[in-house]
Amino acid sequence: MQKLNLNQILSQKLSPQQIQFIKLLQVPTAELEARIEEELEVNPALEEGKESDSDIQADEFAEATDSAEVKEDKDINIDEYLNEEYGGYKMQGDGNYSGEEEEREMPISSHSTLHEQLLSQLNFLKLDEQQRLIGKQLIGSIENDGYIRRSLEAIINDLAFSQNVETDLDEVEEILLKIQGFDPPGIAARNLQECLIIQLERRDDPNEPLLEKAIFVVQHCFEEFTKKHYEKILKKAGITEEELKEVIHLITRLNPKPGGISDGMVRNHYVIPDFILNNTNGKFEIVLNSKNAPELKVSRSYSEMFSAYDKSDKKDKKLKETVTFVKQKLDSAKWFIDAIKQRQHTLMKTMQAILDYQHDFFIDGDETKLRPMILKDIAEKIDMDISTVSRVANSKSIQTEFGVFPLKYFFSEGIATDGGEDVSNREVKSVLNKLVEEEDKKKPLSDDKLVKLLNQKGYNIARRTVAKYREQLQIPVARLRKEL
Repeated sequence: MQKLNLNQILSQKLSPQQIQFIKLLQVPTAELEARIEEELEVNPALEEGKESDSDIQADEFAEATDSAEVKEDKDINIDEYLNEEYGGYKMQGDGNYSGEEEEREMPISSHSTLHEQLLSQLNFLKLDEQQRLIGKQLIGSIENDGYIRRSLEAIINDLAFSQNVETDLDEVEEILLKIQGFDPPGIAARNLQECLIIQLERRDDPNEPLLEKAIFVVQHCFEEFTKKHYEKILKKAGITEEELKEVIHLITRLNPKPGGISDGMVRNHYVIPDFILNNTNGKFEIVLNSKNAPELKVSRSYSEMFSAYDKSDKKDKKLKETVTFVKQKLDSAKWFIDAIKQRQHTLMKTMQAILDYQHDFFIDGDETKLRPMILKDIAEKIDMDISTVSRVANSKSIQTEFGVFPLKYFFSEGIATDGGEDVSNREVKSVLNKLVEEEDKKKPLSDDKLVKLLNQKGYNIARRTVAKYREQLQIPVARLRKEL
């Protein structure tokens, strides 16, 4: 049986303009230019250009209508487009950048990949057709860091099914040994231990008398070496402590990843700061990167179409459809420019609030002067939603005289001190890092000892927190920091 029910639902929806602003806000500077180019391609009513001499200022935007269809003549406000010249729009904040100094994309140099280099070296070996196929299969199994992690048995199966090549383990290992003699040294190893041995065996330097002892340590004391059980190595290898120091120095200079990341063309990615902070005699000035301030304007030719419509027969259905299309494009162009303006305003407002909050840090770049700061602190300061601040902080960076910092660097949790004050956990990490740097490497500090030292300095911190901060700082445990 069919029933008709009436339900009342309260919901919140974002307008197209709000969605566009949110998307533009989280776009970093490096991608904003491409986003603008994309908009220019799809919307002919939007143009690049310098500011005109119009009396209309950049912040005077015509309100967009809710309807996208022309139902009556009054829906199209011709004067809005004829009498109001929506001039070229460009926000302040170019900083010290000029048009001639715009970053240009550098060409990528052409070079062979790691696999191509290895295949080229394979061609110099005197191999029959089957051996050559085995060699190609082995080279194809080498990962980007230079290792073969796939078992030889699995490679033999691959050769049988894909290449119709019947072979055995001895033949595959024979070809593998030949490939392990290729450059770069250590290539095609199956694990780190084998990689280091290959590199050591290829060093034929008479000035390294401890080469054989280094090979012995890697071959027979590898587990003790990785765990830094130096006393066991001294007994097992029968060498002195001074010789062990030189052996360790020799081994640690080897390349643990002979393949690197050379598989394919590699491009360097440069961080383009969104803000530039200038410090003039203690007075701070924030400017936007020029890429954040594009020159955009609404097409004059599209506005002139409305003038033609005003003088024409408004009962023409096809003409109305054309004008509807033009109006939609004009509205879209204005919304986009408005979103760009809002983006710049929000960026500057957020960055200024961060600068005010962390003023002491920006004076000399001392990490210990960072105050505890969370997203909510800045959101309340600028009267915006936390999600808005998060979008700005997660994808933007600022250039200072101390280097380029991502905005999320300035956000940190607070830790209580004996004095009852809250300090940034970055300050605690900085002190922790300094304690490790100044420790006696023969007797490195354990986490328990680090906790006691930090507590003595007034930081109330637990052992698990010290372990967490140590891992975030990529500091190994005390046993692995031990040196002779």
